[in-house]
Amino acid sequence: MWRRNLVLLGGRGGNPKGLGIGTSKKLFAPRVGIAYRVNSGTVIRTGYGMTYNPMPLARPLRDPYPLAAWNLFQSPNSFQPFRPIEQGIPELIVPDINSGKIPLPTVADMRFPSGNSINRGYVQSWNFILERQLPGQFIGSIGYVGSQTVRSFADFDINAAAPGGGNAGRPFFAKFGRTATTLAWNGMASAQYHALQASFNRRAADGLTIKGAYTYSKAQNMTDDDGRSGFMFNYAPQFGRNRALAGYDVPHNFQLAAVYELPFGKGKRFASSGPARWILGDWQINSVFAAYQGRPFSVSASGAALNAPGNSQTADQVKPAVDRLGGIGPGQFYFDPKAFAAVNAVRFGSSGRNILRGPGVVNLDLGVFRRFPLTERFTLEFRTEAFNSTNTPHFANPSSNVNSSDFMQVLSATEDQRQIRFGLRLTW
Repeated sequence: MWRRNLVLLGGRGGNPKGLGIGTSKKLFAPRVGIAYRVNSGTVIRTGYGMTYNPMPLARPLRDPYPLAAWNLFQSPNSFQPFRPIEQGIPELIVPDINSGKIPLPTVADMRFPSGNSINRGYVQSWNFILERQLPGQFIGSIGYVGSQTVRSFADFDINAAAPGGGNAGRPFFAKFGRTATTLAWNGMASAQYHALQASFNRRAADGLTIKGAYTYSKAQNMTDDDGRSGFMFNYAPQFGRNRALAGYDVPHNFQLAAVYELPFGKGKRFASSGPARWILGDWQINSVFAAYQGRPFSVSASGAALNAPGNSQTADQVKPAVDRLGGIGPGQFYFDPKAFAAVNAVRFGSSGRNILRGPGVVNLDLGVFRRFPLTERFTLEFRTEAFNSTNTPHFANPSSNVNSSDFMQVLSATEDQRQIRFGLRLTW
């Protein structure tokens, strides 16, 4: 009962267990697939499927008040405890849930199912793939893959203020003095994905196996992290600006893996006997190479002038195009910082959500193995594996707040520097 600033508890104080919130019993999810063999070396595959959001309601609704409540015990200063440990933790003050109606504290965040039913969204997926046998033991495929998410779960802050409103402009402040976030949760967002996907695989032959894939795609949504990160814009006239590139959008993605047993040793083409067999035989090389673009990010700004709690502020884009300078490190700019400006008026900035993209990633993992046949039953394997073998830094996105002194500077990297490990494995 958010209009009365009360929390209703199902099954308590005479309240029905479901509190009148219904769910659909018509979640029909058809799936169909077709494979057609054109000739001995060509196959066409296509399919369509619908999948309903499997998220259990216990996940988004497990922590609102009063299911989760906490007490703060303030010590006199950082050098003294609140009270001696011998006295134990003070008794927690929790609300009485027996009445079934609990006043909502003005400073307690809240999430509740909006409306009279749970709109459990669904994902429609489809694909059309052409697969072809190629020379050299290769099999190649190319196709289109797409999906459309309808009514995905998301949080909408119904206590967000309009520009210039401040906390006093929050809808529930005048009625209840409430300034905390109040999230109406339900299936209300959408997302889509379209991709050209290609792959080439070499079946194991002559000791060599290769698997490669390339994807050119575009993903759009309204909010990331299954909706629990909330919308950037909770002000109704600006709500449409939430739809943009997804935070996980990676247009170009190339992956290549290979396993190669060197052609030396017993039963191989070279060095099948003598001292050369003991030196060169039974070696194997593994590798995984990846190259893909960075992830999108928004250019944020101070929301002091906007003064619309519950909303995010973006910077003004003052140049028609944003030059990518590619600088890395202090004093170097990845994008032109002069393309953006702070907003000092009571309005939202002109730049949108996820309009720029951070540094990409190039990575090579290598492994070298050798097998030592000890007896017919026992085999010893020596392993050397190097992750990020070239020690290539993978940089984070640049600082994105236009009001920051390090705006558009890349000052950190993923902590995945080269790691080398050795191992022995005995099998029997």
